[in-house]
Amino acid sequence: MTDARVPSRRRYLVCDPGHFDVRYAINPWMRPDRPVDLALAQRQWRTLVDVYRAHGHTVDSVKPVPGLPDMVFAANAAVVVGGRVLGSLFLAPERRPESVPYETWFKAEGFDVHRPESVCEGEGDLVPAGRWILAGTGFRTTRGAHAEAQEFFGVPVIGLTLVDPYFYHLDTALFALDEENIAYYPEAFSPGSREVLARLYPDAVTATREDAMAFGLNSVSDGRHVFVSPGATALTARLAERGYVPVPVDLSEFHKAGGGIKCCTQEIRS
Repeated sequence: MTDARVPSRRRYLVCDPGHFDVRYAINPWMRPDRPVDLALAQRQWRTLVDVYRAHGHTVDSVKPVPGLPDMVFAANAAVVVGGRVLGSLFLAPERRPESVPYETWFKAEGFDVHRPESVCEGEGDLVPAGRWILAGTGFRTTRGAHAEAQEFFGVPVIGLTLVDPYFYHLDTALFALDEENIAYYPEAFSPGSREVLARLYPDAVTATREDAMAFGLNSVSDGRHVFVSPGATALTARLAERGYVPVPVDLSEFHKAGGGIKCCTQEIRS
């Protein structure tokens, strides 16, 4: 079955963690009294970039800005569909300045950037998944942003309600495996949202809470290779059974801020 999975070349945007730290607490993972090993974080991040490139993907980088410790989480800065960029408006005041350097980068690359009017945290809560965009709400991004995204991209947006604060962004509880399927942790969602996902994706790969808490769902897939936290052992086995090729990448130092592989990765879809 593995040979039937075909990867597609991707273009990713990342940001060097040179200023990464945990200076405030805006999710249950963050503890400012718990020191960050910056040297380890940089090694882990470089490994992720090297692994992407080794698998044939293009990786661009935004220059980090002093005083913005969460800027490394590039996925939150925007969502790009069909070469159109919907920027960010963060809920936390501490993160709002991150929008500017990312917007500047996209404009320098020739993209038009639409600034949302509602709280919108990029691919953290807006996950392009084939025919539609899966959109999380409950902790960060608002339903108003879901409507903006649908109007801007002209793609149906499926609203999903998150209910567990440990999974405060959609990309901590769900990721797209390919154009047709997803992996997710059902209990991160409201009962109605679980029913929606079960209807849309009857063949989805479901994860345990242990896998989700290990940031196993904060993963990136190119349709064949799944770049995944090595701590999500049961999920890794399920993915392999389905014919995907798990590629473990340890970003454990970033877990201290509530982030992982996907949080550090913005996908630019032309």
